[in-house]
Amino acid sequence: MKFSANSVWENKDYYDVAVIGAGHAGCEAALACARLGFHTVVFTVSVDSIALMPCNPNIGGSSKGHLVREVDALGGEMGKVIDKTFIQSKMLNKSKGPAVHSLRAQADKANYSRVMRQVLENQERLDIRQQEVVHILTENQKVTGVQTFSGGIYSCKAVILCTGTYLKARCIYGEVSMNTGPNGLQAANYLTDSLKQLGIKMYRFKTGTPARIDKKSIDFSKMEEQFGDERVIPFSFTTNPEDVQIEQASCWLTYTNEDTHNIIRNNLERSPLFSGMIEGTGPRYCPSIEDKVVKFADKERHQVFIEPEGLETNEMYIGGMSSSLPEDVQYAMYRTVPGLENVKIVRNAYAIEYDCIDARQLKPTLEFKTIDGLFSGGQFNGSSGYEEAAAQGLIAGINAVRKLKGMDGIILDRSEGYIGVLIDDLVTKESHEPYRMMTSRAEYRLLLRQDNADQRLTKIGYDIGLISEERYERFITKMKYIDSEIERLSHVYVGTGEEVQKLLRNYGSTALVSGISLRELVSRPELSYSVLSEIDEERPEFPQDLKDEIEEQVNIRIKYEGYIHRQLRQVEHFKKLENKLIPDDIDYDSVKSLRIEAVQKLKELRPVSIGQASRISGVSPADISVLLVYLGGKE
Repeated sequence: MKFSANSVWENKDYYDVAVIGAGHAGCEAALACARLGFHTVVFTVSVDSIALMPCNPNIGGSSKGHLVREVDALGGEMGKVIDKTFIQSKMLNKSKGPAVHSLRAQADKANYSRVMRQVLENQERLDIRQQEVVHILTENQKVTGVQTFSGGIYSCKAVILCTGTYLKARCIYGEVSMNTGPNGLQAANYLTDSLKQLGIKMYRFKTGTPARIDKKSIDFSKMEEQFGDERVIPFSFTTNPEDVQIEQASCWLTYTNEDTHNIIRNNLERSPLFSGMIEGTGPRYCPSIEDKVVKFADKERHQVFIEPEGLETNEMYIGGMSSSLPEDVQYAMYRTVPGLENVKIVRNAYAIEYDCIDARQLKPTLEFKTIDGLFSGGQFNGSSGYEEAAAQGLIAGINAVRKLKGMDGIILDRSEGYIGVLIDDLVTKESHEPYRMMTSRAEYRLLLRQDNADQRLTKIGYDIGLISEERYERFITKMKYIDSEIERLSHVYVGTGEEVQKLLRNYGSTALVSGISLRELVSRPELSYSVLSEIDEERPEFPQDLKDEIEEQVNIRIKYEGYIHRQLRQVEHFKKLENKLIPDDIDYDSVKSLRIEAVQKLKELRPVSIGQASRISGVSPADISVLLVYLGGKE
């Protein structure tokens, strides 16, 4: 089909903001704009793809769970919807410290999409439009509206690009190549050219997904059953914990073997990844099974997770075996895996290529540096993952509104949230592959735990206008309980009586020779706040819906007090660099003693602060010292 601009017509509905794309980024962006009082339209190539999960049917996971909690603390929607639609929930990394604990929930993907769509449909000041946007309209490098494939002109003051993996998308397996988006949905084939005309630099990235298989063809007796947590913790701070204690579905674990690997090795020349048919760069941290077999040749086996796509479908997801191999090879390799000997494929595995941007063209607010009113979020920014997308979409939506209000944008720094780390990395560091959030990327991860996301961000969400007065008061109440309980424990002492000594023996803790405060006992590694309830006769009653959170926070704050204070001192130094702003009109060529490479990188990226400048590849500590001296002389 050819696009023609001959039948241009103007839509009389006036919008403040147009959001392009209704995936996880687009949903959060559109909801934020509408909830903050601005008339918003969200465009999608198909209303059936709203909040679609085209790859893994889950939300959260290592570090990603932190992002979902932060989105929720700021007033976003993802955590609430997954709490309503999950079928299994697990807290990952429970054997490690709280900094890396991460919630992961298996979703009923059709129900997740349906519930999120209902939220959008019932949101005031928000319209949903099934149309492909083909042009961003501007005057003097300032957004004025968008034009659709049908020729419709929609005037608006701000546009948020959340196109995900749809721009000039191409799905590939073996020699099969289809110009479609994920799940065979329509690709968006025209917007890229409009963006390039605006001077936007584009990348070509790729990702992939495994096959979906028929549950009836699986022999689960050869696999290890994987259960959810006995006590489920919700994602959203607004969800009553009792509401998520449901009967959970099982997942299953099996493994590849040498037969699997030999089939893959013998057919590598038929893989588009290795034949050169795929041009885009794929994610290093979520490789295809072909990549794993080649790059980790010493591994005798790889984990394979069999996960349900929902409660009302027999489709199962083969986690860990994404591929772009031909269909016959997919059948052959899957059938070597224990339990899949007679497996039937419902949907073939495939790789997908798509257009995205070099996110260094964006300000930390996610607005393009050169186009006033044009914002961007999600996989279009060169990231991967539903959670990363939702976080960026929320921030882009918030900042689009603040732009229209004439207010400064919200920029979370690296000490405030994983969202801050994510966005700072995207807009500062060059990336040649889809960016994935990991706990190791956060320098202050002991402070950025998922359990305290509300303590870090609820006040910000309240000030923005996305957190209600009722929710904020509930948060204040919770904090008062935590502070008063820690104070009380500091002044409640227990002696050397038999009941106390028996409890200590039961938990392998050193016996007492004199009185000690309960706070000191909580700080012992082998003990906990909940354990000590047996000898704490004055323990107060907490509100039932806050009880678990209060007890968890009391325990963590006491146990990790020393480490937390040490990291807070590091943050103080970090803040000094972040608060040292660099003037927009600085002439780097006039800064003597800056190395040529540093001048080039600084001119290209135009960092907003010394802190951001220090994280640019090619800018050395010596260059930062020169900048500090130069800026000091200008004050």
